[in-house]
Amino acid sequence: MKIKSKIWIETDEGILISEGRLQLLKLIEETGSLNKAAKAMNLSYQKAWRLIDDSNRASEQPLILTHVGGTKGGGTQLTSYGKSLIASFEIINKECWEFLDSQLQKHLP
Repeated sequence: MKIKSKIWIETDEGILISEGRLQLLKLIEETGSLNKAAKAMNLSYQKAWRLIDDSNRASEQPLILTHVGGTKGGGTQLTSYGKSLIASFEIINKECWEFLDSQLQKHLP
């Protein structure tokens, strides 16, 4: 048996981070591009931008920095705050699953 659950962190302004947004942020870090990250997740660029923009509004600090095109092209990179948010959420998520698994073993025969 396994307990199934999803967690996310939200503020009064909305969702800060969830599993889907975590994946999007990690792909931005990997590819250096919001557009490439969106394509990897089969999301439209507009949807991906809206998710990141909503998270930025819910955040105390920006999660990404964007660089407009030019001769070398544009790009997107995570801020140090964005990177720390990913690390913190992964720890919280892991510990949440461990707790739920322990509760399942504790309360079910």
